[in-house]
Amino acid sequence: QVQLVESGGGLVQAGGSLRLSCAASGRTFSSYAMGWFRQAPGKEREFVSAIRWSGGTTYYLDSVKGRFAISRDNAENTVYLQMNSLKPEDTAVYYCAAGHDPKSYRDSAYWTRVGVYDFWGQGTQVTVSS
Repeated sequence: QVQLVESGGGLVQAGGSLRLSCAASGRTFSSYAMGWFRQAPGKEREFVSAIRWSGGTTYYLDSVKGRFAISRDNAENTVYLQMNSLKPEDTAVYYCAAGHDPKSYRDSAYWTRVGVYDFWGQGTQVTVSS
């Protein structure tokens, strides 16, 4: 069992930055790929970014490439999402998720699927004002 707790959300003006953190419990953090998803009111949950167990491979939603950066610290059991140049359309509840990493090849589309992830945090609200 893995428990995930997100923090760092808030209200920011367009063009601003936020850094989300997700702290994980347990001693098997490095066994998991970590993902960030978001959900805006009335919309489906959407993949934002993911990072493999070692941190060596990352994936991004096209609309956040060049603005967001995912990273992880396996010694601290924490994954981060640095969000720069924020836009009003980035407004959503952001969720951290953990999915078992087989440590073998998986194409990028695999890590965008909600069903790949076994554990989810409670979410943190990000609101970007125009």
